[in-house]
Amino acid sequence: MHSTAQHQISTRSLRLSHWPQWIGYAAAVWSLLYGLLGVFWTLGGEGFPFGHGHDPNPEYSALGFVHAETAAPVIAAMGLLGAVVSLMMTLARRRHAGSLRLTLSAFAWLLAILLLLVVPDYRTLASVAYVFLLKFSIINWSILNQFLCIIGGFLWVLTTIAYQRRVHFACENCGRTEKGVAGWTEPAAAARWGRWVTLIAVFIPMVYSITRIAWAFDIPLLVSSEFLHSMNGEFPGIWWFGAALGLIEIGGSVLTYGLIRHWGEVFPCWTLGLSGKKVPPALAIIPASIMSVLTLEAGLMMWRGFLLGAFAPGNIGTFAPSLLWPLWGLALGAATLAYYYRRRGRCKHCGQGE
Repeated sequence: MHSTAQHQISTRSLRLSHWPQWIGYAAAVWSLLYGLLGVFWTLGGEGFPFGHGHDPNPEYSALGFVHAETAAPVIAAMGLLGAVVSLMMTLARRRHAGSLRLTLSAFAWLLAILLLLVVPDYRTLASVAYVFLLKFSIINWSILNQFLCIIGGFLWVLTTIAYQRRVHFACENCGRTEKGVAGWTEPAAAARWGRWVTLIAVFIPMVYSITRIAWAFDIPLLVSSEFLHSMNGEFPGIWWFGAALGLIEIGGSVLTYGLIRHWGEVFPCWTLGLSGKKVPPALAIIPASIMSVLTLEAGLMMWRGFLLGAFAPGNIGTFAPSLLWPLWGLALGAATLAYYYRRRGRCKHCGQGE
C-alpha cells in the first residue's frame, strides 16, 4: 500500500510538472463551456450575471451597464473563439508566422486581462475576507461567476506563457533559453529588488488595518466622530467587524513578509511535523498570485468609483486607504515573481539553472 501511495503522489507531481502540455486544453475547455453559457443566455436562459436586474449590486461592477441582449452574444462569441485560439496555441510547434503569433498572443492577453481585471471587482476580495470570518451571506451567483472568470483568466495567462515560450524556443516549464536568462531574473538580483517590492506589499495594507482598528476603539482617524457614532448606531458592531478585517490583512502582511525570510523557505520549528522541511514554492506562489490579482482588481474598482465621484469628499478614511490597493497588488505580484526566481533552482526538464 505504501508503494501505491508513493506512485500516486509521483504521478500527480509529474502531471503538475508538465503543465505546459495540458494547460491549453484546460483553457479551451473552460472557454468552450463559458461560450456555451453565453449561447444559453443569448437564447433567454436564466442566470446572466451582469447588469441591472441580474447583478444585485451592479454599481460595483465595470460591466454594471450591460444588457443580456447585447452582452450575451459577445460572451458566446469570445468563448467559442477562445476555445479555437487556445487549441491553435497548444498544438503549435513553432511553425506559426510572426503575424499570426502576434495575433494569437494579443487575443490571449486581451482575454486574460478582461477575465482577471475587468469582470471582477472588490466583492471577490471582500468575499475571501468574509469567508475567514465565517460570513457567507455576501456570496451570490454574480460573485461566484467572477471567481469562475478569474480561474479562466489564470488558465489563459499560463496558456499564453507556454505558447510564447514554445514559439521562441525556450523551455516551456522555466522559460530559459540556450542564451541563458536576463540578469534581473538571477536569484541574487531577484533577492535585491524583491526585498523592496515585498516591503511595499507588507506595509500598504497596514494603512487600511490601522484605520479600521482605530475606529473600533472610537478613534476618528481620517473620519469625523459624528460619522463613527452614526454608523455604529445604524449598524451596531460594524467597526469591530472592520477591525477583524484589518487583523486579517495584518496576517496577510506577515505571510507576505515570509517571501523574503528564511521561514518562507523552510518551515519554522513551531510547525509541528513540518519543522526543518523545505516549503514547496507553490504553497506560497499560488495564494500570493491569487491575492495580488484580487487586490489589484479591487483597487481598480475603488479608483473607478473615486474618479466617478462615488465617494463623499469628507471622511477620506473610508476610501483613501483603498486607493493604494492597485500598488499593493502590483507589489505583491512582483514580490511573488521575485520569490519564484529565487527558488526555482535547476529545471528538471531542460537542466538549466543552479
